[in-house]
Amino acid sequence: MKSSELQNIKQRYNIVGNCEALNHVLDVALQVSPTDLSVLIVGESGVGKEIIPRVIHDNSPRKREKYFAINCGSIPEGTIDSELFGHVKGSFTGAINDSPGYFGVANKGTLFLDEVGELPLATQARLLRVLETGEYIPVGATEVRKTDVRIVAATNVNIRKAISEGRFREDLYYRLNSIPIQIPPLRDRGEDIVLLFRLFAMQMAEKYRMEKVTLTDDAKQMLMKYKWPGNVRQLKNITEQISILSAKRSITPDILSKFIPQDQESTQLITISKGNDHSFENEREILYKILFELRGNVNDLRREVGQLKKQLDGKQSGTIMAKEDSKIAMNDSTRTISTPQIYIQEPQKHVAEDAIAEEYIEPEREQESLNLNDVERQMLEKALERNGGNRKKAAQELGISDRTLYRRIKQYGFE
Repeated sequence: MKSSELQNIKQRYNIVGNCEALNHVLDVALQVSPTDLSVLIVGESGVGKEIIPRVIHDNSPRKREKYFAINCGSIPEGTIDSELFGHVKGSFTGAINDSPGYFGVANKGTLFLDEVGELPLATQARLLRVLETGEYIPVGATEVRKTDVRIVAATNVNIRKAISEGRFREDLYYRLNSIPIQIPPLRDRGEDIVLLFRLFAMQMAEKYRMEKVTLTDDAKQMLMKYKWPGNVRQLKNITEQISILSAKRSITPDILSKFIPQDQESTQLITISKGNDHSFENEREILYKILFELRGNVNDLRREVGQLKKQLDGKQSGTIMAKEDSKIAMNDSTRTISTPQIYIQEPQKHVAEDAIAEEYIEPEREQESLNLNDVERQMLEKALERNGGNRKKAAQELGISDRTLYRRIKQYGFE
């Protein structure tokens, strides 16, 4: 592209900078404008990705048609399909009229989908169909509609990592990425940083009728060495702060250092964390597991306490519970029980969770309780033998929790 054409584009869209990477971006944008190929613009937040789709549309055969810029990350997931593809009356609560959606309104024009990496997977499938066939179905409708829309998408998400994590469709990525455009971050644009500072300072001076701030040579070097994690957006904010708050109009490194953050900030594209990285999702899964186990233990304790309460009530009324499988002699009578019963005190309201219930032995029934302990010991040994020492299976057979079985094994002193 000729330098004169390049300068005309920069003046028309108020683009400041002469770095080779920026010139290459504008050159690619102008070359792809006459076509209908999809374009995917990739760059960090704040680099000015929204300018390139406008350049493409205004220099395309669709320049007299409608142009819409849509921030996909700002639309709620529940309504994004309706916003993009429209809906019919009564299809959901609040749908009081038919809506054509952006794909219907922008027919023959251009749609700029900013933050396309934030689209839900279901919406990505719909978008892929539109890109491949030009067909879509509004929410709640049954008939297929046609549209002829040029798509330009942008993202600050690392799409390849999003694909590997299952958050973005690979086929949609290749369909959008017909023509890739990489916007350079501000820290790689060298002296363009000083030129942009000068532009923003001049705009502030004209808007508020004040003297324009200027940079000393040392301040210029300091400005170009900073990493600018917020890119052009951050530079504009800092320039505006200096213009309003600085008493001196000649900005030195000492003055500039008061406005530039000193903390280390990330300058990389937004990525999805790897499996071996710190992940709050992994922590959440661990917490879920712990809570699930605790709930199981609480249910076991509640069930045991309920059984013990019934035993105490039956004992007080002069009755003794009996089950099949084992027979013991009590007060000259034979009773059948399946699990030996041990009387314990009812837990207090504020006892610690891991507290072990104590045995309750009435003086006149001491010999009886000892006999029960012998029976329980024998049953535990037999259950463990039948299950090859597997405590979990033995606990299931006895109808008690793993935790209760462990306490009984420890109580009787055998493995």
